[in-house]
Amino acid sequence: MPSASFSPVDRDISLSLDPTPRSASPSPASIAISPSAAFSPAPPAAPPALEAAALPDSLWQILARHQLLLPLLRHATVANAVATVALSEQERSQAQQAWATQQGIRSAEQLQAHLAAQALSDADAIWQAELPLRISRHCEEHFVHRAEQRFLARKNQLDQVIYSLLRVEDASLARELYLRIAEGEGDFAELAATYACGPEKATRGIVGPVPLLQAHPTLAEKLRTSRPGELQPPLQIEQWWLVLRLESLRPASFDDEMRRRMAHELFEEWVEQEVRGQLAARAGATAQIP
Repeated sequence: MPSASFSPVDRDISLSLDPTPRSASPSPASIAISPSAAFSPAPPAAPPALEAAALPDSLWQILARHQLLLPLLRHATVANAVATVALSEQERSQAQQAWATQQGIRSAEQLQAHLAAQALSDADAIWQAELPLRISRHCEEHFVHRAEQRFLARKNQLDQVIYSLLRVEDASLARELYLRIAEGEGDFAELAATYACGPEKATRGIVGPVPLLQAHPTLAEKLRTSRPGELQPPLQIEQWWLVLRLESLRPASFDDEMRRRMAHELFEEWVEQEVRGQLAARAGATAQIP
């Protein structure tokens, strides 16, 4: 993680997140002299483990009715998974400062007001601040070794395209517009802005960059087999007639960012499987009650 520069006020925010009791809060000036004072001596304890089977039926039903059950189970599963991840003092301080910046907190007073409004303790805030980095570290340790395999399996879905599109409902009009573009008698962008019936009208026909398979399967296959700059004859998809031209194809590459992305996807899948298992176990336990 890149190093962060701290103003005296920023250090005061980090210090205010320190769950260790102190007799008096140092002034911003003293914090600026001794930035190490802003670090918590130990990571916050993980939130208490949530056992789905132990939730009372009444609470389970309330959470489910208000669509809070699945998010709660997911968050609890993530917390249990990353509870033992170790971070350095510098990483923890940077994570806390990034969290404060994300929340728009620029002073100790704003921090305390935020904690009060959200019913958070200092330890809760530290946990929230450090959670994204803990998840990243957990993914690196447990899932990154499978990232390339997942990338190869999903590569066709990850390739991105930019293309020009003009859709109309009249076949004759589509043919006329295609010929005008092909013969140089009309500009694709201008014709799309005038005649297109889809959202591409507002972008003068340009779509993307978007994942290739985000498009309709027939359209995606046509784009995949096209050459950049190649104008396609009118293509019918459902009630539409499309005039299409591939502008560029951006094949996905397995770089560091993609490696992290694939590892996070694998982690998210694991979380979903764990939650489904908890739901199934709870349903099974309930079915056994006479």
